[in-house]
Amino acid sequence: MKQSWVITMILLSALVGCERNEPAGNSRQVEDEVYHGMIELGEKLNDPYTVENIRAALANVDPTKADRVEISATDLYVRFLPQSEEEFDKVRETGAYLLDHPVDYRIVREGDYYHDPSIADGKITWQYAVVPKDFVFPEGVRYELLDECYLSENDVYTRSALSDVDWDAVEKEAFRLTGNEDLYVPRTKAGKETPKGRITIEDADWSGGKPFGLAGVRVSCNVFVKFAHCYTDRDGYYEMPKQFSSKPRYRLIFDNAEGFSLGFNLIFVPGSVSTLGKGEPGGIDYHITPDSDETIWTRAVVNNAAYDYISRCNESDLDILAPPKNLRIWIFKKLDCSSSVMMRQGALVENELISKYLGEYAILIKIFLPDITIGTKDKSSYASIYSSTVHELAHSSHYAQVGNTFWNPYIGYIVSSYLREGREAYGTGTLKDAGYCEVGEMWGYFMESVLYKDRYGGEVPAFGTSFWFYPQIFRYLYDRGMTCSEIYRALKSNVTGRDALMAELIRLYPERESMICQVFERYSRQ
Repeated sequence: MKQSWVITMILLSALVGCERNEPAGNSRQVEDEVYHGMIELGEKLNDPYTVENIRAALANVDPTKADRVEISATDLYVRFLPQSEEEFDKVRETGAYLLDHPVDYRIVREGDYYHDPSIADGKITWQYAVVPKDFVFPEGVRYELLDECYLSENDVYTRSALSDVDWDAVEKEAFRLTGNEDLYVPRTKAGKETPKGRITIEDADWSGGKPFGLAGVRVSCNVFVKFAHCYTDRDGYYEMPKQFSSKPRYRLIFDNAEGFSLGFNLIFVPGSVSTLGKGEPGGIDYHITPDSDETIWTRAVVNNAAYDYISRCNESDLDILAPPKNLRIWIFKKLDCSSSVMMRQGALVENELISKYLGEYAILIKIFLPDITIGTKDKSSYASIYSSTVHELAHSSHYAQVGNTFWNPYIGYIVSSYLREGREAYGTGTLKDAGYCEVGEMWGYFMESVLYKDRYGGEVPAFGTSFWFYPQIFRYLYDRGMTCSEIYRALKSNVTGRDALMAELIRLYPERESMICQVFERYSRQ
């Protein structure tokens, strides 16, 4: 927690503004400019995949089969209107993929979110989804059926029994009948194509600046109600499970396969969405650099830093607890402070001091509930964003071991220090519960230094060594053979200050008692 979490919360309302950026360079480009404001909708379109339109298209393509081929709904196009986060989660738990905008309107200008003008600000907007015909709707959540749809690839029995029906020709005719022929791509020798490609990023200070994969991020594409989703692998490659003959709209969804998400767009969005626009049915490649879109760049760096960190927490590497699942990370480009408040995990939601100080903002943070916030002001390089991210993730591993009984006084101390001493978030170490901060920040800065060195080489940096606590203690132990995992084991919930920390290290490693006592004496607080 590098600076005041309070500042982060107070400035929250000013940080959701929209910015327009230039698109990143690609070898197979999307057609639209990247824009991070609200999606602008045009006229309503006639969806070619409705049961009615597919029936009409089949009658035109093959009248002899139209009377004997039963076209009935394979999917339902619906929208939900949850009234609370609990209702929103009930819908998500069904497995439905939700969009905050309708899919049967022309997109005048791409964006990352949409809020229906009929829904009051601060309320959850309509959530659109395409679900199977036998979908079980969650009880108590308002929904509306918009269309019954037919997707031939979802009708396995019909396709196998009537293989002589040219469903590609039927689909093409449905696009023509509905006035959407401009969206259809002329048929190639291969017919429909499977979207696949690679999403890459670069780090000027690592591996010679060569492109490497955007790891574990979800790629989604759709044409009207026809959707496909997949995750990129470690090297950034993706391949959709469906084929397309028309140009899909592509999106990067920062809801990672490793169990964390980068939020938020507006309200209750599990992971930030970066809409890329329309691209070829065979897929797109997308390369992200510091000179391309700023928002996608920072999201991509934080995504990869978190993916790499979590991947390293296993027994064969760092051998420490990974951060809790469903970790929610916010990114603020107008702040230089970062924090690990772990509120979505249950920490500090009902803190009286915070509620009193923040007033009307207190309810806002209860709604959004971040776990980690990353401030990227004046951080344009991969290395600088990486450094802040792994620092906070190290805190989240600490949290995974100690829980809220440790975290509440820890964050409470930071808030109190800022409010009462008028200094930076760490204060001077004299207020009640300073020991929580001492142990927590020693670990955070130590791990930041070690992980930075592991990635970029050279000497282990001296991050955090100018404060009243001493990450140098862990560095001293590490340089003399104690592993990160061995140090981590000492970070128990009852280790709430330097004396308790020293005692726990000696208890765990009595054969190293002399070395442990020596380093604590060397860095004793006078």
